[in-house]
Amino acid sequence: MRKILVAAAASAVFVASSAQAAEDEQFWQTLSVGVGLTPDLKLTNELVARVSDARGFYELENSTMLNYKVSKQVTLAAGYVHNPTYSHGDFSAMEHRAREQVTFDNIAKLGPVKLSARLRMEQRWRDNAVGTGWRLRPYVKASAPFVGKSTLNVSHESFVNLNTTAFQRVEGYDRMRNAVSIAVPLNKQIGIEVGYLNQLGVVRRGPDNMDHAATVAISANF
Repeated sequence: MRKILVAAAASAVFVASSAQAAEDEQFWQTLSVGVGLTPDLKLTNELVARVSDARGFYELENSTMLNYKVSKQVTLAAGYVHNPTYSHGDFSAMEHRAREQVTFDNIAKLGPVKLSARLRMEQRWRDNAVGTGWRLRPYVKASAPFVGKSTLNVSHESFVNLNTTAFQRVEGYDRMRNAVSIAVPLNKQIGIEVGYLNQLGVVRRGPDNMDHAATVAISANF
């Protein structure tokens, strides 16, 4: 089953590839902290830093979400994303987002493989730019036991722009992310996840953009 998952991940990545895509190598670092307020209510904060060969340090995304667990499988969440962007460390633009999502945990099981899904909606604003960009981000993930207490994860996420603005210039399918990672619990509260993410940015009437990102994520839950 592990071989099947790895093969599926590789297939997803190479389906996303294009011979004429403009490619870039990147490193994404994530730190997330969750604090339980009640048995069903949780506050989370996630900080993502992204570095690129082509653009240097180019993004620092910070999201704060309030999560309400409706049932064992369904969680509703809403929050705010503070997203400054840079070019080689020099500030270029400030983006603000409202984010709403519903997560479905372990909605199906195929042998040892568990399937989960998430539907995320975002409203985007940029300083000194007119308009609100609406974006939909469906996400699916397959997880299976790997070695020891670790878990092998394979995921896909699509980005669909629902309108156009001064900065969200194209409506429709915008990009996809396919990823494979291994998550390892360090103790009951802290875990680490390392992997590879392939991001394909769709460019109309031109070569697509292809990002190859090494990913490291540390999570803590209290």
